[in-house]
Amino acid sequence: MSEASTPKEQSLEQPVVEQVTTPEPVAAKPAASGKGLAAMALLIALGGAAAGGWSAWQTYQGGTHTQQQLSQIGEVQAQLSTLSQSVQGAEQQRQTLQQRLDQLPSSAELETQRRLVSRLQGDQQLLNERLETVLGASRQEWRIAEAEHLLRLASLRLSALQDIPSATALVKAADDIITELDDPAAYAAREQLAKSLVALRSTHNPDRLGLFLQISALREQAAQLNALAPVFDGEGGALREWAQEPGGEQQWWQRALETLSEYFRLDFDADRNIKPMLAGQELGQVRLALNLALEQAQWGALHGQAGVFRQAMDQARGTLDTYFDADHPNSRTLRTQIVELSQRPIEVSAPDLTPALNAVQAYIEAKLSARAQAIAPAVSAPEQAAPEQQEAQ
Repeated sequence: MSEASTPKEQSLEQPVVEQVTTPEPVAAKPAASGKGLAAMALLIALGGAAAGGWSAWQTYQGGTHTQQQLSQIGEVQAQLSTLSQSVQGAEQQRQTLQQRLDQLPSSAELETQRRLVSRLQGDQQLLNERLETVLGASRQEWRIAEAEHLLRLASLRLSALQDIPSATALVKAADDIITELDDPAAYAAREQLAKSLVALRSTHNPDRLGLFLQISALREQAAQLNALAPVFDGEGGALREWAQEPGGEQQWWQRALETLSEYFRLDFDADRNIKPMLAGQELGQVRLALNLALEQAQWGALHGQAGVFRQAMDQARGTLDTYFDADHPNSRTLRTQIVELSQRPIEVSAPDLTPALNAVQAYIEAKLSARAQAIAPAVSAPEQAAPEQQEAQ
């Protein structure tokens, strides 16, 4: 048996040794007993060696187990250190929370603050309701102010331009705004607006724009007028008669008079005026004067100035009569149209919008006074709540 044998093998071999060492004594062979003792001593030595190896193996295994236990103890100590630090951090957090709890108000203070918050919420709700009422009233006032502005524009259009359609549209828009408000207090304003609308719709509205455009066409026609050279309808007048006196052969002075009769005319019984011949520059000046007169008539027609309109048309007709022949077709047609247009009515008897404007202004003043009365309680409520808040604090 070697030294590397296991304890199990030693336990199996030990009974064998006992069986070998316990034979019955044989008295006849003394030499064999010495060999048995030697074998027994060898077995004992081998058993001791095996026991020593086993003890050494157990000692080695115990050292390894001790090292493992030491490493586990180190890990446990590290965990204990970490837990100790965590406990210290938790303690610090507990102390911080305790300090915060100590700083919190008491239950009595919390109850006082709760009542104060409830009162503030009620006051805020009341203020919001009153603010909505005031804002709604202010929007209505803006609309009423817009209606007043439209009425002012309508009055301005009537006084400056006598523009009936524009004034009617503006007054109708103002009436629509007042109608949308659906306020019984606006009865007087709506009544005056209705009267103004009826008066505007029953007022005659001359076609000033059409008259303006017709005069523009006359201006274009006047720019193309040309003066006709005078044409003698007779046989040369007195000079020709003197040159043709009977008496036989014409003398030299008769031939001279006949030649002059082709260039000059002496008419002692003229029944009409002969217009002067206009040179190029003079004709341009006459056309310019006629154009300016018609342009002034346009301005008077567009702005409803009857005096200016008729004076300008008379001036244009006088220019035609002075510098252009009445027998000329173009000048005769132009003069006829000027006379016809000058008789067109352009004046408008515009209705007075002052009553409607005054009624709307009175309605605005009534709304402003009502708004002031609504704002006064809303302003006094926060002032009364301020001392109560200070007492609660």
